[in-house]
Amino acid sequence: MASKAAYKRLTKEYVNMQKEPPPFVWAVPDEKNILTWNYIIRGPPDSPFAGGEYHGVLMFPSEYPFKPPGIKMYTPSGRFQPDKKICFSMSDFHPGSWNPAWSVATILTGLLSFMLSDELTTGSVTSSDSDKRAYAARSHGWNLGQRKFKEAFPDFCTPELRDLPNMGEKERGRADPPARPPQSQPQPQQQLSHRVVAETPAQGLGAGEKPKGTGTGTGWAEAWRQVVWEKWRWGLLIALAVIVSRVSSSN
Repeated sequence: MASKAAYKRLTKEYVNMQKEPPPFVWAVPDEKNILTWNYIIRGPPDSPFAGGEYHGVLMFPSEYPFKPPGIKMYTPSGRFQPDKKICFSMSDFHPGSWNPAWSVATILTGLLSFMLSDELTTGSVTSSDSDKRAYAARSHGWNLGQRKFKEAFPDFCTPELRDLPNMGEKERGRADPPARPPQSQPQPQQQLSHRVVAETPAQGLGAGEKPKGTGTGTGWAEAWRQVVWEKWRWGLLIALAVIVSRVSSSN
C-alpha cells in the first residue's frame, strides 16, 4: 500500500507525464495500485531498436520517493531478459545511488539510455544488431498477444503501430516549418487593371516589342493609348509615303 508521500508524489508525476512526456517514453499507473506503473519505450531512429515497442513495468516501494523502484521489461528486445529485474543505477539494485529528486520520467529516460548502450548487467542479454532489429520488427505483434499490455494500453492495441505522444521530433530538430507571411491581395480595381492589360492584343507592334506598361501594373488606360498611338503612327507613315510617291511622279 502506498504511503501518503508516495501517493502524492506519484499522482503529481502522472500529471506531469501527461503534460510533458519524455521522448520515446510513455507510462501509466495501474488503476488498482498506484505503486505499479506500466511503460512503453519506443526504439529511437538510427538505433537497432528503431520501430520497436517495448512494454515493461516499474514497481515502486511504499517508501517512494526515498527508495528506488524495481524495473522489468516484458517485450523481448535482445537487450534485456523478458520479465527479469534489470540492474542499473536507478533501480532497486542500487539504493545507495538513488536520488529522491528522480521521477518516473527520469527513470524511463535513463532506462532508454541504458538500453542503447552495450553495458552488461544483471537482467541483460547479448545479441547482434540484426537480432535486435528482428525483435523490434516483431515487438508490436508480440505485445498485442499479451493480456497485461492490452489491459494497460488499450489505445495502443491497434493493427498498426501508434506513435507515442512524444516521438522526439523537437529533440531531432524537426520543428514545424514557420508559417508563411500572408501575401497582400490586390484590390478589386487593381485586379481589373491587371486582367485588361494581360488580355489587350498587342496589335501594330514590331517583333519583340511590348506596350509600355504591360506587366508593370500602370493600368489599362496607358496600354490602350499605346495601342492607339501605334496604329496612328503606322497610318501617318503610310500616308506620307503616298504623298511623296505622287510628288515624285508629277515631277
